[in-house]
Amino acid sequence: MRILITGALGQLGQEIRSLSEDFSHEFVFTDRDELDITSAKAVEEMLSSGFEGVINCAAYTAVDRAETEKSLCYTLNSEAVEILARACHKHRAFLVHISTDFVFDGRQFLPYRETDDPNPLSVYGASKLEGEERAFAAHDRVSVIRTSWLYSKYGNNFVKTIGRLLAEKPEVRVIFDQVGTPTSARTLAEVIVNHIDFWEQASNAIYHYSNEGVASWYDFAVAIGRFFGLSTPVLPIHTEEYPTPAKRPHYSVLDKTKIKETLGIKIPHWMEPLEKTIHELSQGA
Repeated sequence: MRILITGALGQLGQEIRSLSEDFSHEFVFTDRDELDITSAKAVEEMLSSGFEGVINCAAYTAVDRAETEKSLCYTLNSEAVEILARACHKHRAFLVHISTDFVFDGRQFLPYRETDDPNPLSVYGASKLEGEERAFAAHDRVSVIRTSWLYSKYGNNFVKTIGRLLAEKPEVRVIFDQVGTPTSARTLAEVIVNHIDFWEQASNAIYHYSNEGVASWYDFAVAIGRFFGLSTPVLPIHTEEYPTPAKRPHYSVLDKTKIKETLGIKIPHWMEPLEKTIHELSQGA
């Protein structure tokens, strides 16, 4: 099976690449230099060369900057997704599209199910929700996977930022009243590539995937410090003490029952892959 990966230089794309050699499928990795997913012509030309599936890891993820770069955000997170879905429909290829917990407003205090009504608070969240909707409208073989608080040993992310700050500062202040679940991009990549045959057969559906457990950003930062072996104090602060252009959900824990039962998988608690990732970062792996 020949599968196109978009956003190959992002965290998830690089994790999929690191796993790809262990599979018989042919993965073709592209990023903006190889494929402009905002161009219907470019996407059509790519898919006409023969692909059974597309895994879309490309996205505009600068949540705060999106508030002033709304057009670019929607172009990448919504319009480009529809372009990919239409091309997949034409060539009868499946599409796995990655979305976000930010489609929810965080006003409930039970883990969000796929059937719960979305109500994004930010331009980023709204653009991702529209991308889901436009993909489903354009194609009948779309699997949307919503995830949360993604990190890896690649690129820039909360784990690396907090690790650097804890090494440089006398103390670090981190929000404690936003709750979700840190998710290792490696574990999400494993779920995607280990179940290619399922995605190939799947009809339109949404799935939630994050690691298990619940944490605030403060809890996340404390664990990062511990695994890096740093004793710098982490101080909890309220959201209003660290104002940002984009509003974020106070609670965005995802219910993973559907994906666990559908794929027959077990999901690790968020601290397990975090410790492994930080060990790899510390060893320069």
